[in-house]
Amino acid sequence: MSLKAARLRGRKPLNDLTKNILLWVVIVIVLLLVFSRYMPTNGQPQDIPYSAFIEDVKNNRVESVILQGETIYGVHKDKSTFKARNPETDYTALLGTLLKAGVVIDSREPKQPNFIGQLLLQMAPALLLILVFLYMLRQMQGASGGRGAMSFGKSRARLLGEDQVNVTFADVAGVEEAKQEVAEIVDFL
Repeated sequence: MSLKAARLRGRKPLNDLTKNILLWVVIVIVLLLVFSRYMPTNGQPQDIPYSAFIEDVKNNRVESVILQGETIYGVHKDKSTFKARNPETDYTALLGTLLKAGVVIDSREPKQPNFIGQLLLQMAPALLLILVFLYMLRQMQGASGGRGAMSFGKSRARLLGEDQVNVTFADVAGVEEAKQEVAEIVDFL
């Protein structure tokens, strides 16, 4: 959008500094979201292997467990929390072992994936490609004045009126080529 068009619409165009700052803010926010997703927090249970979980149950170190889908959340007798993945599809053998050890057992529905999060995750690569394509297209067209690579068919010629001509006879007084061209025109007429 040209400066003139922006003024006509009542908006000020974004200058390059504002665009760069906005771009860096978006990049920082995206990086923070990515790192916060994968960085462990203090309240997270410790991941342990299934074999270590069974060993803890047999050694009477587990106080309670919550079975949620394939994941087993539990609390040790020293109040530390843990999480293990159950490789078995049937809980009968595990339930027998837990009941023998006197572990408090609870069960919950498996967590359903967040629909909007899954949708955004699946669409993110396509949206990123579209945004990069639009950015490159805008750069080729040239955001101001149409002087980019894609403006080869657009003429920037302007029609000048008699009052806008700034060339006088004094400007071309000593130019031999101008004299020859005038002589050719006179001969032709």
